Amino acid sequence: MATVWIPGPLAPYTGGESVVQGTGTNVQELLDSLERVHAGIRAALLEDGRLRRGIAVVVDGQVASRGLLSPVRADSEVHFVPAIGGG
Repeated sequence: MATVWIPGPLAPYTGGESVVQGTGTNVQELLDSLERVHAGIRAALLEDGRLRRGIAVVVDGQVASRGLLSPVRADSEVHFVPAIGGG
């Protein structure tokens, strides 16, 4: 199972847990698996079927350039983090 790091503001969806486990071959499937156990987390992360503006997903230390279609392995570490912009 992939290890998923949950940002503090979303911890209420996971019962206060900052790290949870999920399955899937890509980020979308992983979110589907998390939703089955932690109802509401998908809606908190997605809007109109895409990651919400201001949220990035990092898989195994790399920003997931393919978004929800980014591959996930059983031993992956996935982080949902606030996207940081600058000027």
